[in-house]
Amino acid sequence: MDLMVNGQTHSVNAAPDTPLLYVLRNDLQLNAAKFGCGLGQCGSCTVIADGKPVLSCVMPIALFEGRKITTVEGLGTEENPAPIQQAFIEEQAAQCGYCIAGMIMRAQALLAQDNNPSDNAIRSALQSNLCRCGTHMRILKAVRRAANLMQKAAAKGAT
Repeated sequence: MDLMVNGQTHSVNAAPDTPLLYVLRNDLQLNAAKFGCGLGQCGSCTVIADGKPVLSCVMPIALFEGRKITTVEGLGTEENPAPIQQAFIEEQAAQCGYCIAGMIMRAQALLAQDNNPSDNAIRSALQSNLCRCGTHMRILKAVRRAANLMQKAAAKGAT
């Protein structure tokens, strides 16, 4: 089976019912998405498929053939982070870091649809991702900062 991950096609030799998370981590060495609960209830495994956040721990790879999958690794690099990654760094939104990849991916999907979300829209979008460290306020600030960074980048591109 071929999977399009972070703009590259990968031939994967796994059973069609293998969870996407296992293929990302074990076969493609993309380790940002985490195994948390294994039941699709914590959100630490969130990736984006065709622009929408998905819980990769409960979704079999058979559902992803022909779809575009993006992981945190596909957003930016350490040298050139994407605006959402830069904002999370600047706001020090990660404490233990376990939930952050899922939070970033869900926030990225939101900002791709709404470049100026309200606090309620951000809370609603991130509601299914659990954080036990209590960095919720910094995560909200990071998403607002990312929206601002993306708006500034878009304005520069328009001029």
